[in-house]
Amino acid sequence: MADGALSFARTVDRALTHRAAVSECFLTDAARTGRRTFRVAAQPPRAHLYYSDHVRDASPHAYYDPLLVLEIFRQACILASHEYLAAPADSSFVFDRGTLEILDLDALRIGDAPASVTVDGEFTEVRERAGRPCGTVVEVRASVDGTAAAAMRLDFRWIPRPAMRRLRTRTRSALDLSPARAHPLANRRAPAQVGRELSANVVLGRVTVAPGAEVVAQVVVDRDHPALFDHPVDHIPGAVMFEALRQTATTAVHELWDGDDLPRHPVLTACDVTFLRFGEFELPTHCRARVAEGPGGRPVVDLVVEQEGDVLATARVTLDAGTAVRREERRDAAVVSSVVPPEPRPRLVPAA
Repeated sequence: MADGALSFARTVDRALTHRAAVSECFLTDAARTGRRTFRVAAQPPRAHLYYSDHVRDASPHAYYDPLLVLEIFRQACILASHEYLAAPADSSFVFDRGTLEILDLDALRIGDAPASVTVDGEFTEVRERAGRPCGTVVEVRASVDGTAAAAMRLDFRWIPRPAMRRLRTRTRSALDLSPARAHPLANRRAPAQVGRELSANVVLGRVTVAPGAEVVAQVVVDRDHPALFDHPVDHIPGAVMFEALRQTATTAVHELWDGDDLPRHPVLTACDVTFLRFGEFELPTHCRARVAEGPGGRPVVDLVVEQEGDVLATARVTLDAGTAVRREERRDAAVVSSVVPPEPRPRLVPAA
């Protein structure tokens, strides 16, 4: 790894980011900058099966997915823990909480050339067991081509894989997993309903709406998805949970939000998630959402992911109008609508 200027010439060893596919490793270099600080370079893909699949409405611009930025943060934290806190190579990482904020959405606009992303990180807290680091809180900040774009705080730990296997065996033995009763993939929503173009990237099934109150969505888990399941795991991974939270929040805004600026396909600009339990493949998973008005009049969605009454995660997601119809556009649309009526609106998750 470079000690001076960071390189964007090639990816780092994918094992340092807990990725199986080289194409899913987005980091290119890293360096320690202080006793508890580091810097990481990354190059996000401009075209990707999962991260690039978003309905763009009439906007001529495409943006890097905020969850792609989150994945870069996740990979940076895992690499830094291995390289600078001596986390053993055979560790399973367990993420307990993550708080993401997009600082400048325009900084995520995809340009004519690949972007250079620099992540500056600091271990603000390091936990030890038997005199060795076993967990940490990291604050990271990403700049895209020199412009501050996003920040995140992550609280996580690592556990030796043999100990993780024992923990999972003990956890699963206490559950009634037979017969398997997860929601079928055939229940998937139409892609456009959750801002997607490809059905493969839809993680919601049937949705129940209590008018003005709550949305309850089935979560469907496709273990053959090459990005959400980069490698085999024995639980529902965090990537699926984050996508379920986003799609449920999007659905809840469409169904429940009555603010002045109703987004067509809102953009996730903040997310605060606490993971509480493993998600099991055999059990039906639901995501519940309620919508409120947040700062600046933007919709804020409170969510709970659960399996048969057991809470897997809680979250608060903030959505920005993004390419939504703004007030000025609505005034223009009002003239058109007089002639042409509008169409109806159809506590524990390992990171590796």
